[in-house]
Amino acid sequence: MKKIILMVLFAAVFATSACAESNGSELLIRQALASGRPTMVDFGASYCIPCKKMKPILDSLKKEYSGRASVIFVDLKEERGMPEKYRIQMMPTQVFFDAKGKEVKRHLGFMDKPEILAVFKELGVK
Repeated sequence: MKKIILMVLFAAVFATSACAESNGSELLIRQALASGRPTMVDFGASYCIPCKKMKPILDSLKKEYSGRASVIFVDLKEERGMPEKYRIQMMPTQVFFDAKGKEVKRHLGFMDKPEILAVFKELGVK
């Protein structure tokens, strides 16, 4: 009986930690949207060539706009439920949210820094 209880507890703990790991990006997105700052979420994958080209741009923006806007990358290979939830049909896809957490713009494909900065400006990011 003790073995069965231990096995059930182990399975529950393992399942909970596995869910927490796979929903890490979802938590980041929710926190960013609740922060009162505009947010850009880039949905892509580590093996996607346009996504690889965007990585240094996103890293730069994340540092440059820290505290003023959130920049998040979601690896769809790791986050299997995200494409359906956010209606992602192509990689990369950038989704922009205003300070209230409402989706205001969506872009499919590679997006260069000036294009992203133009959207940030539209959203009032200084």
